[in-house]
Amino acid sequence: MPRDIHSIRNIGIVAHIDAGKTTLTERMLFYAHFIHRPGSVDEGTTVTDYDPEEQERGITIQAACVTFDWRDVHINLIDTPGHVDFTAEVERSLRVLDGAVVVFSAREGVEAQSETVWRQADKYHVPRIAFINKMDR
Repeated sequence: MPRDIHSIRNIGIVAHIDAGKTTLTERMLFYAHFIHRPGSVDEGTTVTDYDPEEQERGITIQAACVTFDWRDVHINLIDTPGHVDFTAEVERSLRVLDGAVVVFSAREGVEAQSETVWRQADKYHVPRIAFINKMDR
């Protein structure tokens, strides 16, 4: 059965490296009941970092999309890389987003790559919400 286009949202998780994008993605999937237990980046058990090189390095290399339903909305959640070497991958993702969650680490603060992805989102007129992560450290 086709979905009503008005009930589909493409949401990206963007930030600098090690801000906690993939961990946040895992929590969102857990609370949406898509997974029964959040995976761990350190253990290589996350849904979106499935490539062996990503698991070995503990970083996202290519954007990965996971779909789930939240209330009456079908969400395509896109976990993007944070390393500066993969900036083009983030930009490709931003072109299709309805909105983005920009993750900032309370410990490291705003880093150069944070500013880069913010400017990229400006370029594509992507609405954003800031998420402050790692406040417990």
